[in-house]
Amino acid sequence: MPETPHSLIAFCREQGRVCPMPKSWNTLFEMLPNRKRTALGWEPALPLILEAWDHTPAPLKTLRLAEHIEWAAAHGAIEQVGNFLRTLPQAEWLYAV
Repeated sequence: MPETPHSLIAFCREQGRVCPMPKSWNTLFEMLPNRKRTALGWEPALPLILEAWDHTPAPLKTLRLAEHIEWAAAHGAIEQVGNFLRTLPQAEWLYAV
């Protein structure tokens, strides 16, 4: 079955998953095609890692990951991103407590 943003976002929220751990999330971000710097930052927005990791609540991390998944779908990379996320080891995910 082809990957869709809906199915991939649902997978990423199963079992209490929030988002990939910072190193893996950065790898995912680098996979996104057509990323670009804008006057106000990046498009799409950067992953919530580095200093933002400790200061961002889980629901906002989940939403940012969904934005990245939707960007991947809109730019022809949903299969690659889906394969990456679905094969991440459990230890590479942040889980809600």
